[in-house]
Amino acid sequence: MRNPTAAELYDVIEGTWPPANRTTVGPFIIREGQGGGSRVSAATGPADETDLPLAEEAMRALGQPCQFMIRDGEADFDAMLAGKGYRIKDPVTLYAAPIDRIATHRPPPVTTFEVWPALAIQADIWAEGGIGSERMAVMERADCPKTTILGRINDTPAGTAYVGISNGIAMFHALEVAQRFRRRGLAAHIFNHLQ
Repeated sequence: MRNPTAAELYDVIEGTWPPANRTTVGPFIIREGQGGGSRVSAATGPADETDLPLAEEAMRALGQPCQFMIRDGEADFDAMLAGKGYRIKDPVTLYAAPIDRIATHRPPPVTTFEVWPALAIQADIWAEGGIGSERMAVMERADCPKTTILGRINDTPAGTAYVGISNGIAMFHALEVAQRFRRRGLAAHIFNHLQ
């Protein structure tokens, strides 16, 4: 089985972590994120600098910062934005592998559970890690097969993740382990839950 291309993963991101609204303004896609993070609020091009004010005006009209998602193959667009004073904010690395390469063994009994909708304790764990109600709203509005995974250590809720499936690809978002439970292997158990 082959790994998906970057372009395929961009579609999966959009399907599993969607903006509240998308509009086309000139050559740009403008995303309204409603506080759900950079990815759901970033405009995409590419375009030349004469069109840049169109996107900037549209993002300001939404009350959002002017930010752009630079995708694979858009080095010229990236350089143009850098020349206009834009800086790198949230670099992202996309990892992909067949599930049998990631989920190599079942977690110990009663360590992980699929839960939808998310429980209040999961919201608390996410909030502790800076993932608030606006990002949980992104999970709610995703129109795809989805779930959350609750992880426990010593019978105590300790971690959580959201998983959405688009185009046959499961994508993890918002993986968070409470600070006091880190470095005990819970994140690996959460990934292994999908075995």
